[in-house]
Amino acid sequence: MRKLEAYYPPAAVMTIIGVGLMIRVVIALFLYPGYDEAYYYVYSENLDWSYFDHPVMVALTTGLGVWLTGVVNQFTIRIGSLILFTVSLHLLYLTGKKLFGCHSGLLSLIIASCIPIFIIGFGVLTLPDAPLIFFWSLTLYWCSQEFFPETSPYQPTYRLVIICLWLGLACLSKYHGFLLGLGLVGFCVSNPPYRKIFSSPWLWWGIILFLIVLLPLLYWNWQHDWASFSFQLSKRFQSPEAEVESPTTFNPFKVILTAFVASGYLFPTFGLPLFWVVAHCCYNQMVNGSNRQKQDYAYSLILWANLPTAVGFILLGGFTQILPTWPMPGFWGLTIILGDYSAKWYQYNRVMVRRWLYFSGGVILTIFAVILLHLNIGLLQKPNKIPFIDGIIPPAEDPSTQLVDTHQLSKLLASSPEFQQGLKSSDFVFSNRFYLGGYMAMAMASFDKAEKKPLVCLGEDCRGFNYWYPLEKLLGKNGIFVTERATKSEESNLLEEEYFARWRKIAEIPLKRGGQTTRIFELYQGENLKKIPQLVEK
Repeated sequence: MRKLEAYYPPAAVMTIIGVGLMIRVVIALFLYPGYDEAYYYVYSENLDWSYFDHPVMVALTTGLGVWLTGVVNQFTIRIGSLILFTVSLHLLYLTGKKLFGCHSGLLSLIIASCIPIFIIGFGVLTLPDAPLIFFWSLTLYWCSQEFFPETSPYQPTYRLVIICLWLGLACLSKYHGFLLGLGLVGFCVSNPPYRKIFSSPWLWWGIILFLIVLLPLLYWNWQHDWASFSFQLSKRFQSPEAEVESPTTFNPFKVILTAFVASGYLFPTFGLPLFWVVAHCCYNQMVNGSNRQKQDYAYSLILWANLPTAVGFILLGGFTQILPTWPMPGFWGLTIILGDYSAKWYQYNRVMVRRWLYFSGGVILTIFAVILLHLNIGLLQKPNKIPFIDGIIPPAEDPSTQLVDTHQLSKLLASSPEFQQGLKSSDFVFSNRFYLGGYMAMAMASFDKAEKKPLVCLGEDCRGFNYWYPLEKLLGKNGIFVTERATKSEESNLLEEEYFARWRKIAEIPLKRGGQTTRIFELYQGENLKKIPQLVEK
């Protein structure tokens, strides 16, 4: 094993991280922004102590690249994620190295650098998960330093205060941070050598620091009737169309389906082995019982810190539909166990492990390349302008058209005389969906300051827009309404004359890819807003 550790110098680690960063930079440059990314850009334009959907950290990471460059596009809003994930990968390697050895840490790094949901969800897109994973990784690294010192027996140290700091910042990134904290408490309670931390003054100083760090989150919620906690704990899992909350039933089949989907997002050649090694590790923990060695405690730390999040959200899938990224922070930490098992497999069959990694990485890179080509030139679109390639997906049935080319949208808005004339005679711009507001914010970011108008949302699902601008100021004003091929039901909600004294359609903005129209934005102008739909609904 010593020979194996000597074989991998720090240069190898930096090479893996550097190559991964270059791949993610290419993806960030050519992957159109998702609706939530555009929405988080609006966060950065409306800085506050916290937000309706998430704590404050995602606003800072999204705005970082914009503030540094002065440019708003799909790449600059992702600069923060690119940087944080690069450091997170190195922290994951250091944690694996500390707990299980250099070779285990290196294989953990390679695997985490290949898993698609990690690359995109944590390392490219500007989501709350990027800062969460950064502070999650910091917490695990400092836990490995605290709970596994060079000398024994274990004695609590000042590192407990630092761990509490990182936990607090993880909670300011995404509410998953609280699950990480509960998992660490479970680790200390279930393992006798570590129960002494509960009588250590370092822990209580750490708890005080943890609460201080949470003050922005608590202060904002206190100001707004604890709206964020209410949304995350109850309203998020209710259907917007449901007038009365229906009883929730548990469906075991949905749990299996959720686990299967999670394995797919992890990529099956990584997801299935990860499920197996975690199950095997849990079994060994139960069999070993009180006869534990140092390595068993290391496994216990990783399991307690990460398994509640991974398993908890998969079980939640038995009650309601969950987003793909919800259980992934848990799988991120569990990757260290897969890295350690892979190091053991490598000792017995190097060829098998190498082929496994090369095959997985090659297929994943090929899939990424096809997706980026399709998004930018319509590689799989039918019809398209690519010689000798007949597409297979009509634009009307292509889910990738949900991603908006905000650069193209910005140019079309700037070149539309109807929109420009309407903008001059309007006092605000609004939509009836929060994500459309985000796309419009990015598209209009390059306009002259004199052309900038307040951007608001008037509809059923406005998320944070409800807190960013006092809607009462809009009464009596003219506004431009942005929507997509408004249906009759949407028109009945917002386009009726009861809200505006006069209403008219001013333009259509068609987005194109490969010569085909993929999405159409419709623009209307309303004059003299008489009442606000949201206030009427309340």
